Amino acid sequence: MSTVSAELPRRSFGETMRADVWWTQPLLVFLGLGAFIVYSTWAAFQGAHYFFGNYISPFYSPEIFGDSPHSWFGTKPNWWPDWLLFSPALLILWAPGGFRLTCYYYRGAYYKAFWADPPACTVGEPRKTYLGERSFPLIMQNVHRYFLYLALIFIVILSIDVWKALWFTDSAGKTSLGVGIGTIVLAINVVLLGGYTFGCHSLRHLIGGFRDQLSRAPACNQA
Repeated sequence: MSTVSAELPRRSFGETMRADVWWTQPLLVFLGLGAFIVYSTWAAFQGAHYFFGNYISPFYSPEIFGDSPHSWFGTKPNWWPDWLLFSPALLILWAPGGFRLTCYYYRGAYYKAFWADPPACTVGEPRKTYLGERSFPLIMQNVHRYFLYLALIFIVILSIDVWKALWFTDSAGKTSLGVGIGTIVLAINVVLLGGYTFGCHSLRHLIGGFRDQLSRAPACNQA
């Protein structure tokens, strides 16, 4: 019996039979995520106005070296090169940034919105070949599972910041319990980041008993 292989025609960039406004979602993601990247870059590089009293910006926590009372090891170290810009945020943001950059959801978002790979389902893309994430450099996305552990540590640290934001010291030096706008903002930030981090596919894989690996989940073999 003879067989005939049929090759599907490749659509050109943006070509589709979809009648809906498919470009709306990738455009909104591009604008929203792009605005966040611009803001977070500015906030990280400015190196100032990131603390007030018992509050510290999540972009700068933990403050390993810095000028605020929240610094763990004092001001900028002497060994830091004079020609290199110093900001406490630059010492730590690589960890949560790496977690988000390699996140399954974020990958799907910026692949579509920034790389148009593809821009949407059943829409032609600019690439003519498919590499997937098994070749360099996208194979590096697999480090996501390791960034997860760092992200969990950051949730603990930011939760401690919320606790510290509950205590206020008056002019007489007396400390009392209270809630300010900053306290509420920091608390909401931890709740939202915690929901995002604890909902991570890698974490669900770890605590779910490896049920997607038959060799490590014998119950899956039973009828």
